Amino acid sequence: MLAALAINLAMLAATIVGGVLAHSLALLADGGHLISDVAAIGIALVAARLASVAPTAARTYGLQRTEVFGALFNGIGLVVVSALIVFEAIARFSDPPHVTGAAVLVLGLVGLAGNAAATIVLLGGERDDLNLEGVLRHSVGDALSSIGVVVAGVIVLTTGWNAADPVVSLLIAALIAASSWRLLKEPIDVLLEAAPAGMSAREVGEALAADPDVVEVHDLHVWTVTSGFPAMSAHIVVARECDRDVVRRRLEQLLQERFDIEHTTLQVVRAAGTGELLQVESPPGG
Repeated sequence: MLAALAINLAMLAATIVGGVLAHSLALLADGGHLISDVAAIGIALVAARLASVAPTAARTYGLQRTEVFGALFNGIGLVVVSALIVFEAIARFSDPPHVTGAAVLVLGLVGLAGNAAATIVLLGGERDDLNLEGVLRHSVGDALSSIGVVVAGVIVLTTGWNAADPVVSLLIAALIAASSWRLLKEPIDVLLEAAPAGMSAREVGEALAADPDVVEVHDLHVWTVTSGFPAMSAHIVVARECDRDVVRRRLEQLLQERFDIEHTTLQVVRAAGTGELLQVESPPGG
């Protein structure tokens, strides 16, 4: 992300100056997206640093969910940027200014090269990290924006149709808004403690209940603490004659191997209401 930040800062300076000199909204729209990228990477870096803070008695998970908040803020930022571009593009349709097509084309190609380089660097990171994924989506959106800028430059340069600039800007805004969907949906799902993406709580419960010593599974919850950190808890009723510890370990192994859930809290009680209760927590990795 530091490498991507350096690339984006260099492109931002060139794009903003070029957009003002060439009177190109497409370039300024691309610059606005770059501003959101720089902010997104900054938020992601701060969030990643905070997420590494050790747990305390007051915050037993530490600050791991700051990465989720960072991704959410980045998604909101993309929506705001796309709305501003749409507003300015509509205003320019009534009186499109003269656009310097050659400058737009050259800066679009420079931006495309830089965004491609930043995207390739970010693709080497951990894709399960929602925080990093947010930065990557910003970068991919920028690459698409740069392609739009190149197209606008070619059209203006070859036809003189200045309205191509706001038209392309609207397309860029649509791409930016589309890329924000996951960055809004997934953090909200995490904050609302929905089941992890692609995982069904019903399927988890049925897999636990299929164990021959399990009589009943209830009060089952599956959620995500932060990216790549699913957790679950459940009450398990087992047959009176079985060894509860053996069953618990077997169920934990099932959850880890089949669903990749390592952090589990299983409350195991024997059937027929004996009143005996055993609560065991398994830490991450064990």
